[in-house]
Amino acid sequence: MTTIVDYADAAGLAGTDLGFTDWLEVTQDRIQLFADATDDQQWIHVDPARAADGPFGAPIAHGFLTLSLTVKFWSDLFDVTGVSTKVNYGLDKVRFISPVKVGVKVRGGAVIAEVTEVAGGLQFAVDQTIEIEGASKPAVVARGLYRFYA
Repeated sequence: MTTIVDYADAAGLAGTDLGFTDWLEVTQDRIQLFADATDDQQWIHVDPARAADGPFGAPIAHGFLTLSLTVKFWSDLFDVTGVSTKVNYGLDKVRFISPVKVGVKVRGGAVIAEVTEVAGGLQFAVDQTIEIEGASKPAVVARGLYRFYA
C-alpha cells in the first residue's frame, strides 16, 4: 500500500515504517535484460545450464539488478504530492547479503530514517531492505537518498 503525503506534511516523517511491497518474481528474462543493458554477461547470470552446476545451483540476479529494484519498491511504498520534481539522489550504504536465484520472489521494505531540508526541498534518507520469500536473510540492505523539490 502506498503512503501518500502532501509536501507540507513531509518534514516530520522521520521514523516512519512504510512496511513492505507485494512480492515480485525475478525471472530469467529480467536478468537477461539487465545483462544486456549493462554488458554484464557473466555466466552465473545468463547461462542457466552452466549456472546449475555453479556455486549457487541456479542463475542469480546481478547484485545491481536487485539493488535497482529499491527505486521501484520505494515508489510503490511512498509518494509526495505538491512537488515539482522527485529525484533519486543516491545511496549512503549498500550490502549484498544473499544471492537472488532466478524464479524467487523478492519484496521491498522501507523505513524513513531522516528527513532534512536541502535547497528548494527535502531529502529523505531511507533504510531499505529487499527480502527473498522464504529466506532467513535479506538480499540487499541499503540506505537510499531521495529528494522532493517544492
